[in-house]
Amino acid sequence: MPIVSNRTITFSESVIRRMTRIANRTGAINLSQGFPDFDPPVELMDALQKIAHTGPHQYAVTWGAPNFREALARKQQRFMGIPIDPETNLTVTCGSTEAMMVSVMSVTNPGDKVIIFSPFYENYAADAILAGAIPIHVSLRPPEFAFDPDELRAAFEQRPKALILCNPGNPTGKVFTREELLHIAALAEEFDTFVITDEVYEHIVYEPFSHVYFASLPGMFERTLSCSSLSKTYSITGWRLGYVIAPQPVIEATRKIHDFLTVGAPAPLQEAAVTGLEFPDSYYADLRNRYAVKRAFFLDALDKAGLPCSVPQGAYYVMVDVSEFGVRDDVAFCEWLAKEIGVAAVPGSSFFREKVDSYIRFHFAKKEGSLEEAGKRLLRLRPRLSNRAG
Repeated sequence: MPIVSNRTITFSESVIRRMTRIANRTGAINLSQGFPDFDPPVELMDALQKIAHTGPHQYAVTWGAPNFREALARKQQRFMGIPIDPETNLTVTCGSTEAMMVSVMSVTNPGDKVIIFSPFYENYAADAILAGAIPIHVSLRPPEFAFDPDELRAAFEQRPKALILCNPGNPTGKVFTREELLHIAALAEEFDTFVITDEVYEHIVYEPFSHVYFASLPGMFERTLSCSSLSKTYSITGWRLGYVIAPQPVIEATRKIHDFLTVGAPAPLQEAAVTGLEFPDSYYADLRNRYAVKRAFFLDALDKAGLPCSVPQGAYYVMVDVSEFGVRDDVAFCEWLAKEIGVAAVPGSSFFREKVDSYIRFHFAKKEGSLEEAGKRLLRLRPRLSNRAG
């Protein structure tokens, strides 16, 4: 039998998706993979039901159905504060996962370097490696998860082709300040570097913090590939509708790669999703408020369980510090947590380039009943670990 490609040798399968399989097998409450256990807005479900009978059911335009791109451009223009031409500045992809992969492949050549902040969403390093690029990791130091300006400059001095920026952050919940973003922008301009942003949590930001779109900063649109999706904003992670917003020459490259990767995103789902893109601003305010309530509820549950954590500024993840339990293998600890306590988390080591075994990640995109039951189960954690130590 011939030997398979060596592209996948340097990274493993998704630890997040693996923990979901463990949660399914053990009956644990799945606070690992970040998808809701509640329905999307009823308007979206009604639209999908209608379109199931009326169509479209065949291929849309490869880079996105015209009415979907037009509605998306109007919505993003409103929030980003910059002009977006649906004909020249948008490529619709199969989720933000493909948007990120397409973006990395569009702006890098094999051997180019890509800056990735650590901790990072696990796909980013894999995207770079699959594109033949070389990741350069820059630490975000807990508990604030701030970068060291000198370390970041040293990374830029290696002449990277791109920097990947997740804002609001997964797994940290960090929302980069305008000052931090301007610092990155100045370095990107000085060293002529693209910035690829993952902004899927753009509408889930907690007061007093606010989200600044990197492409909206002075002079940054021409070097930014803004990636996002409808998954988190409308609770439709299974619809796989993502997109890239970028200058026309970059979009032309993304469309070529997207065409040969997936041909196009699902036509009936694009048609139904137009309904969500036309929601008023009040929908997004309500979304933030609902997640703020879930955040407060879950943080209270963690406090009652005696689990120290960082307070997320955005997104719906919490990094929990388990160092006091003497955890030496966070993967084994998370497997034990799912089987014995009944709550599934993601081992923090899957997010860090550095050797870190002291964090696990939970998410709280769940019904209050699910979070309440998870909190009750977590109350059993400390006594069980004390018994194990004894």
